[in-house]
Amino acid sequence: MRLVVAGSPAAAVPTLRRLAASDHEIAAVLTRPPTPQGRKRVLTPTPVAQVAEELGLPVLEAARVDDEVTRRIAELDVDLGVIVAYGALLRRAALDTPRHGWVNLHFSDLPAYRGAAPVQRAVMAGDTRTAATVFQLVEALDAGPVFASEPFDIDPEATAGEVLAAMAETGAEVVARVVDGIADGSATATDQVGEPTTAPKTTIEDGRVDFAAPAAAVHAHIRGVTPEPGAFAHLGQTRVKLLRSHRMPRTGGPADPAPSLAPGALTLQGGALLVGTADEPLVLALVQPAGKTAMDAAAWARGLGTLDGKVLA
Repeated sequence: MRLVVAGSPAAAVPTLRRLAASDHEIAAVLTRPPTPQGRKRVLTPTPVAQVAEELGLPVLEAARVDDEVTRRIAELDVDLGVIVAYGALLRRAALDTPRHGWVNLHFSDLPAYRGAAPVQRAVMAGDTRTAATVFQLVEALDAGPVFASEPFDIDPEATAGEVLAAMAETGAEVVARVVDGIADGSATATDQVGEPTTAPKTTIEDGRVDFAAPAAAVHAHIRGVTPEPGAFAHLGQTRVKLLRSHRMPRTGGPADPAPSLAPGALTLQGGALLVGTADEPLVLALVQPAGKTAMDAAAWARGLGTLDGKVLA
């Protein structure tokens, strides 16, 4: 089949590579325009655009699929559109342009977590299991019938960025199977079942950590907003990014009591920096104070001198 593949971030790259290596023909790659990156704000193509160029594939750059982009896709005479995190909605005219419409790779067990940040929201919620789902794209948000869904276990220590990277590899194989099935006529899609939940895009404020929550919830929150928008708290007037945390290893017996720390209070114990939560302390492993590079959290704490009265809030 002739395909048009739409995507922008790194999470879409495994699918692009997998389809480029298949028996199907990629007529064009649709991605968003270059954006300023880094401190010098250098205009940089999307990861998908960079890989498409590496593979020698034609690239269409557009911030939205308007009438002109739809016309250009129609001229390609494609059988199927494949979309992974392109970053813009498709209107009815664009949806109807490929002969078989469009399929979408979504990183949740639909209808759970419809929206822009399914992995982040799942990790923030402390979920232990999700899925890579391929469905028929319709005008309603992530609501189309499902072709295939591959379960995925969430590593309890992994950040949302790490989970997404792993899921992107799994999802690429699911997409390839669905595309093959559509090509040979064996693929079937079934309506989503269950009560939908939403996964709105995260904001900077979503990164603020509340240490009055239990340790499990704080740990999940830090993981879920890493690397974007980034977990943070304040030590006095200093903003501190919290890049990595761990649950305390404990036997749970009476000889292994959890240290008593007020929410946000800091202490060094056994070479590790602990921060208090609503129940038991959490280990802070990697931090980045404002204006500095990322550093070992315990080393940062030792540089503060005494930790008496110092509280992250």
